[in-house]
Amino acid sequence: MTFVSLAARLAKGSPALSAWIAMPDPLVAESAARAGFDCVTLDMQHGLHDAISVMRGIGAVTLAGRSTIVRVPVGDFAMASRALDMGASAVIAPMINSADDATALVAATKYPPVGQRSWGPTRTIQLQGVEAADYLATANMTTLVFAMIETVEAMTALDAILAVPGLDAVFIGPSDLSIALSAGANVDPMRTDNQEAASLIRTRAHAAGKKVGIFALNGAQARLYRMLGYDFIAVGVDAAYFALGAATMLSEARRD
Repeated sequence: MTFVSLAARLAKGSPALSAWIAMPDPLVAESAARAGFDCVTLDMQHGLHDAISVMRGIGAVTLAGRSTIVRVPVGDFAMASRALDMGASAVIAPMINSADDATALVAATKYPPVGQRSWGPTRTIQLQGVEAADYLATANMTTLVFAMIETVEAMTALDAILAVPGLDAVFIGPSDLSIALSAGANVDPMRTDNQEAASLIRTRAHAAGKKVGIFALNGAQARLYRMLGYDFIAVGVDAAYFALGAATMLSEARRD
């Protein structure tokens, strides 16, 4: 099995559709990888993952022939570095609200001269079957760093965030963004003003040479985002996959 990083997949120009896994059992992540998703995201921010489950999940997904993305907890740039050491192809960092936040993220996830990432990718080297020197020479290009844009502060600082050297991409959190833009009045990712803000982020990021990701609640939203030109689209969550599959089977079983 030849490992294909998320960076390599996105370089081909086709959007990547990612599973979003909150459950910490590696079999869930592996099952998603084998279900046809292009890649698998493990969620530490709102999911149940810890460092051990992330390490096991990355191994399961990689050996199933897919790349893994890890969304780390808010402000946990040390975990971002560890996720890459464990074999993650990309990290998503939530609540990046300023150029300083983005700079700190890059410092933890890119090797010199771009950042200050500490050396220790033993598990990555094992999983990808590469030599240490080759990994060092290519890691800054083959591992992606996403800054989440999901607050009014981040929108205000967007151009400064996008200008941070070493930041590869942004990821839009449409639910949190909708809460922020409505001053806490409601959560509605598809609200007109929210979609307009997401479109602005996408346009500016692409103009700055950055990839753009977004979270979709369901397949219909994911299709819309794919047609709009987003590069990386998270499609639903694992609990929804289970519920939808169970509901479909039960409906068929109970049909007269």
